Amino acid sequence: MTTLLETPVKTIDGDRTSLSQYAGDVLLVVNVASKCGLTPQYEALEALFRQYRDRGFKVLGFPANDFAGQEPGGDAEIADFCKTNYDVDFPMFSKIIVTGPGKHPLYAALIAAKPETAGDDADAFRTRLRGYGMTPNEAPELLWNFEKFLIARDGTVVGRFAPSTAPDDPALVAAIEAELAK
Repeated sequence: MTTLLETPVKTIDGDRTSLSQYAGDVLLVVNVASKCGLTPQYEALEALFRQYRDRGFKVLGFPANDFAGQEPGGDAEIADFCKTNYDVDFPMFSKIIVTGPGKHPLYAALIAAKPETAGDDADAFRTRLRGYGMTPNEAPELLWNFEKFLIARDGTVVGRFAPSTAPDDPALVAAIEAELAK
């Protein structure tokens, strides 16, 4: 049986790898998109990465086009967008499917490990999406772009945060700092 960190993935440059190269680090796995109202979170994700990377923290971005076609480009275009607009230096991976029957095994494992998000942010965000005439996914599926999974140094999923939870949200930062202190 493959562990979460051994799940095969591809970098945004097309290299085959797994998350095992980050074993021993605290990870924040985020499904990202370039044309989403939440896209400015890239800036705060990069700031979080820069603040904590020397303590063994990584943000890992996984582009996905699962929500309203908000990540239509190819990997090279996505990489260029992230670098040009947000100076993203955290690891980015090849575009994948994160919801539905064709979801990538990494996201199937993340969702199975943490089927619910922390706090009430997901319900409020779901209501907001409905107000825009959209049909959001119900739990345990991902709600939207920029949902965040926190993975402990031992590879266990210890937190799941709604898309609307900003990367500098005190609850998320506290959870990251608690894992880094272990």
